[in-house]
Amino acid sequence: MTFTSPATASAGTDTDTGADAGPAPTVLDADFYGFQDLLTADEQERILAVREFMEREVRPIADDYWERSDCPVHLFKPFAELGSVGAAWPETAQFESSAVFRGWVGMELARVDSSFCTFIGVSSGLAMSAIGLGGSPEQRAQWLPPMARGDLIGAFGLTEPLSGSDTAKGLRTTATRHGDTWVLDGAKRWIGNATFADVVVIWAKDTADQQMKGFLVRQGTPGFTATKIERKQSLRIVQNADIVLDGVEVAEADRLQRIDSFKDVAKVLRVTRDGVAWQSLGTMIGAYEAAVTYTKQREQFGHAIASYQLIQDKLATCLANITASLAVCVRVSQLQDSGTQTDAQAALAKAFVTTRMRETVALCRESLGGNGIQLDHGVARYFADAEAVYTFEGTRDMNNLIVGREITGHAAFV
Repeated sequence: MTFTSPATASAGTDTDTGADAGPAPTVLDADFYGFQDLLTADEQERILAVREFMEREVRPIADDYWERSDCPVHLFKPFAELGSVGAAWPETAQFESSAVFRGWVGMELARVDSSFCTFIGVSSGLAMSAIGLGGSPEQRAQWLPPMARGDLIGAFGLTEPLSGSDTAKGLRTTATRHGDTWVLDGAKRWIGNATFADVVVIWAKDTADQQMKGFLVRQGTPGFTATKIERKQSLRIVQNADIVLDGVEVAEADRLQRIDSFKDVAKVLRVTRDGVAWQSLGTMIGAYEAAVTYTKQREQFGHAIASYQLIQDKLATCLANITASLAVCVRVSQLQDSGTQTDAQAALAKAFVTTRMRETVALCRESLGGNGIQLDHGVARYFADAEAVYTFEGTRDMNNLIVGREITGHAAFV
């Protein structure tokens, strides 16, 4: 038996393999309450362009690149030409857009391939947000336009080998100023895009005041090395790296001028937590679509397994998780647009949606039985990738503690 891809199945056509691309649906069956209607007509048109790009360019190659642990870097610029990279910044915005639209773009990417979403998001989300929120007007003008065009790719170096959840106080990478030059020493780990990025935002502790600062380190700077982390079993397309900083010299002009403490860095993380919630939503939608397609085609005991109560219960639970998560994502992005979003609201979105994602991809994998662990049937990649998405941008536990602090007034991090 062969299985049609989710996109093709939605369009009502036939194909021979789940890896083939099909025409992009104008609406998603998983958008059960029609949240797409909240987007403007222009935003919906642009979302459809992103959806078509992902079906045409990424879906046919995603499994192969994932299996080879390789990254389709050549697609970064063509994707950027759609105009959604840099949509949040006046220097690069090609049209007026909402935070809901920008989150929805991430969802569309992850719906086809969560690794591709991370690859794009590290540059357009983390790195550009660090420059957009932390850079001077001159730095924004220098870096944001070429990054939005896809001429430059960025990376974001915060996590360290011995520091993850405790980066606010536990950062070990140091920055020491000598006149108009800073010297960076230390190490970073799990830094996506770092092996090929043109610029890496490095976060380091100022040895003078013990406060966190941000630095723009160009690829090829003496003392900077990035080594790909091998043997990953999640988000395999993403080229995560170990970074070593050995006496790396950075000019004062390349220090992010509006970053003076971790509180400033937290503003960047608040925005990107929204993005991870949307990515988690796309990951579960991708798994759900594949599971629906499979169960309608797979026969046992003379009937499609979609006709059995146990399968329908799993699929209904998946759809409920998706619908609740979509509501959370839309609202937290609306709060971002209004300028009222808090750290706790962003943290709750990330914690809730990633938890629902983990349950959803597991139910989808169960619905496929043994075929659920094999790439050709459309769920295994989402199932594996969900584990990384569940963890980064703050674990569920740490994000829940941010919410707990908001509820009680007591910080319980240590």
